[in-house]
Amino acid sequence: MNKTEILKFINSNPVCHLATLDGDQPRVRAMLIYRADENGILLQTWSFKNVFKQLQQNPNVELCFNSSDGSIQIRVSGKAKLVENQSLKEEIVNKRSFLKPWVEERGYGSLKVFIITNCIATVWTRETNFEPKKYIPL
Repeated sequence: MNKTEILKFINSNPVCHLATLDGDQPRVRAMLIYRADENGILLQTWSFKNVFKQLQQNPNVELCFNSSDGSIQIRVSGKAKLVENQSLKEEIVNKRSFLKPWVEERGYGSLKVFIITNCIATVWTRETNFEPKKYIPL
């Protein structure tokens, strides 16, 4: 897969697992990314969540995206950067109506958006299982 195909795959399979560190303990959780493009991978969380604190303490992350049948896995490593952009927050909430009640209760200040940049991806498929890894800059 090339960069364009990887970004298309990520946007078509937006649920991923995000790995962070809490001190020296790895932490992994499922996340729903907002979008992936040439600028990076956008995701949102809340200021009261542990993942927010972990990303602030150590911005190095890895995300793992899978096809629904498990035949393709794409791992992406990069650095998380907090994005303070009110119009982007509003765009996300408008497209994700399930966020509206939380924003109404807690305010936009508690909604935190991160962009994962300096991304390097590696693709695994059943066919390439035993081949050396190839790293593709996104």
